[in-house]
Amino acid sequence: MADPIPKELYDILACPLCKSDLKYTKDKKGLMCTKCNKKYPIKEGIPILLSENAEKGEE
Repeated sequence: MADPIPKELYDILACPLCKSDLKYTKDKKGLMCTKCNKKYPIKEGIPILLSENAEKGEE
């Protein structure tokens, strides 16, 4: 499965809450913070990095 976000953008993204790196979820339909484990959705190739949309991740 191809990455939904262009690499140039993905490389500069950070968690809006703790500023740590983000990684794709297993299904590549979201981004997971590597530090606080918050999960953010990706809608039509656009990461929705709003704290009110964050979910507690399980991965």
